[in-house]
Amino acid sequence: MSVKEIFETMEYGPAPEAAAPGLAWIQERTPFNLFINNQWVKPAGGQYIDSINPATGKRLAQVAAATGADVDAAVAAARAAFETWSKAPGHVRARYIYAIARHIQKHARLLAVLESLDNGKPIRETRDIDIPLVARHFYYHAGWAQLMESELPGYQSVGVVGQIIPWNFPLLMLAWKIAPALAMGNTVVLKPARYTSLTALKFAEIVQEIGLPPGVVNILTGEASQVGEALVQHPGINKIAFTGSTDVGRSIRRATAGSGKKLSLELGGKSPFIVFDDADLDSVVEGVVDAIWFNQGQVCCAGSRLLVQENIADRLIEKLRERMEHLRIGDPLDKAVDIGAIVSPGQLKEIQRLVNTGVEEGAVMWQPSWACPTEGYFFPPTLFTNVSPATTIAQVEIFGPVLVSMTFRTPAEAVELANNTRYGLAASVWSENINLALDVAPKLKAGTVWINCTNLFDATSGFGGYRESGFGREGGKEGLYEYVRPKWETLEAPAKEFHIAGESASTNGSKPAVSADEDREFEGGEQLLDGYTPMLPAIDRTPKMFIGGKQTRPDSGYSRDVYDPQGQVIGQVGEGNRKDIRNAVEAAHAAGGWAAGTTHNRAQILYYIAENLSVREDEFARRIVQQTGRSYADAAAEVQAAISRLFSYAAWADKYEGAVHRPPLRGVALAMPEAIGVIGMACPEEYPLLGFVSLVAPAIAMGNTIVVIPSQVAPLSATDCYQVLETSDLPAGVVNIVTGDRDLLSQVLAEHDDVDAMWYFGPAEGCKRVELASAGNMKRTWVSYGHPRDWMDTVQGEGEEFLREATQVKNVWVPYGE
Repeated sequence: MSVKEIFETMEYGPAPEAAAPGLAWIQERTPFNLFINNQWVKPAGGQYIDSINPATGKRLAQVAAATGADVDAAVAAARAAFETWSKAPGHVRARYIYAIARHIQKHARLLAVLESLDNGKPIRETRDIDIPLVARHFYYHAGWAQLMESELPGYQSVGVVGQIIPWNFPLLMLAWKIAPALAMGNTVVLKPARYTSLTALKFAEIVQEIGLPPGVVNILTGEASQVGEALVQHPGINKIAFTGSTDVGRSIRRATAGSGKKLSLELGGKSPFIVFDDADLDSVVEGVVDAIWFNQGQVCCAGSRLLVQENIADRLIEKLRERMEHLRIGDPLDKAVDIGAIVSPGQLKEIQRLVNTGVEEGAVMWQPSWACPTEGYFFPPTLFTNVSPATTIAQVEIFGPVLVSMTFRTPAEAVELANNTRYGLAASVWSENINLALDVAPKLKAGTVWINCTNLFDATSGFGGYRESGFGREGGKEGLYEYVRPKWETLEAPAKEFHIAGESASTNGSKPAVSADEDREFEGGEQLLDGYTPMLPAIDRTPKMFIGGKQTRPDSGYSRDVYDPQGQVIGQVGEGNRKDIRNAVEAAHAAGGWAAGTTHNRAQILYYIAENLSVREDEFARRIVQQTGRSYADAAAEVQAAISRLFSYAAWADKYEGAVHRPPLRGVALAMPEAIGVIGMACPEEYPLLGFVSLVAPAIAMGNTIVVIPSQVAPLSATDCYQVLETSDLPAGVVNIVTGDRDLLSQVLAEHDDVDAMWYFGPAEGCKRVELASAGNMKRTWVSYGHPRDWMDTVQGEGEEFLREATQVKNVWVPYGE
């Protein structure tokens, strides 16, 4: 027999990993208790639940089922520990986190075996991908703990963080959340998934081994309906970090609305895998294997939608089927196995239901000829062709080893198909033409784009989604901001007084104060001018809406009176309604090309706005006096601050750039801040001009288009800006202004599915309503929770915080080399 014949007939023999060390560790400790304050504590309810091996369907262990009382105890321990841990020097935290990384490596083999036993994923993946990445995240964040004081000046820890992780990457998701939280000085109460708690419990042992102070990390196992819900609702939790389904994420958004808790959500996905006709098809096939059959397709960013250029579709499908015939499915502890077990019978049933739906809706299903193991929970790799973009299997996250294939003809059609989903977590682009790939990547609505690769992760590069894939980032410097807050931000209102309508302030400038009555006399034409006293009445000014670059009448046909501090009417503005908001959002979408323009052009227009505002400085100052009753000097200072703020964001427009990450591979990851899209914003009541400019300027500097609701009690400073905007070369629709009832209009904006983010600076109850309404399409929100800012203060009123809120980071991975 020739070598060729031997090679072609050779079968892979089993290469089992020894399960004995992992099983022995489990048997010694079962039933597992809760980890609270560095102690193993029996659950208050005395209940335990089974942990099942998905490959056999048999019980592995019993783990404690925590209750609300256990959550109370864990939060209390974390709260007490926060007082000292948050004040520990960064170097002290770095040493502890470094020790965790070292101990992860020391126990790497045991952790890999436990993960495969508990989760059902192949040992090759846990050994070679999951556990090394876990150690990498702790090493990386030990560095950020060391550098926090110098690299994040002006920021402090958030407090006690509740973290809820899924079952698909049990230990890796733990590392993604705990490492940055500890590095930034927070304490943690973590709930692992009900099905996969064992590696989190081994991690608790590591916490004990390194001597981490009691209460810094607490781990509660149990049912999501008990532990997860209690964490979300607990008043002692300052932030929730959740990875899981979009439906659960939406429920968490509603539950935390108005609570003041920070929230980051990494949710579902339906990621496109785009193949152009010049791609290396053999590499593409291996990429598809990694994209959809990695971890049995139980990956939120799985490349589950294969989009292939039409002229190569048949060849690629043929190659894929051949490759699928040679995939090996079976015992996860066999190092020769490609596909392991589905995590639970419930998940297996859901995958089968969606596959049946695909067949019923007319798609063509293909599976390999071989059979799956009959013991345990297994599902074969599955390929669908003849799939319509609107079918269930093309739109719904299956979370299993199921790939749906569609074709396209042009790059523009590929982008349109790729973005035809409510999700936006990841995408993969395959082409030998790097110009084409880099042109397509920024057009994809996804937080991560891989070029000629897929499912690459590293601690340096942030990961997170757009749209209904959630908000917030994990990893990289951008992920650190999820676990810090500005030092000036407290839970109590600042002692400093804020100027709002009806308040007076002492004169602190060179110009004399002008009363509201004197100002009306000036506008009425009664002032002496060069010895001549005109008797003409003032020309009535009736501000309308500003939509699509035009002043338009309100749809309602009604006007709203504007009063001075003495209660006298000084003007009217339009009473906006739902249709005005709809028209404004449509105009903002139509102006989407603003983001595609150059940053230099955006900077120039912001300078023009500042220039045109400065020409009318006196007019704007007097308008502020008229509305608020403040001194002329204070009002003039506000106008000057607004002009300065426009200059600041003109400066930032072409300087707020991304970063080039260097993950440990031949290639780079480009972290690119991108415009969010259409942002709705409700301005603060205080500082009617400066509050307006402070929100509008950073948003448009970063390429967003906006719908603004100005100060409700003092809207005339914003409506006076119409002509400033019109004469500053600002394209129609970039800024749209709708006056009226702030909370009513904010509710409409927050509920609108074509609004991508909502900013609200107003009362706590309004903030809660906005956060509740935002759950519809999981839009990002930025609200004040009723706590005022000093908008005159450049620390609180401008800077990178505003730019971060106006952007979302896309990481584009670009491998290179032959």
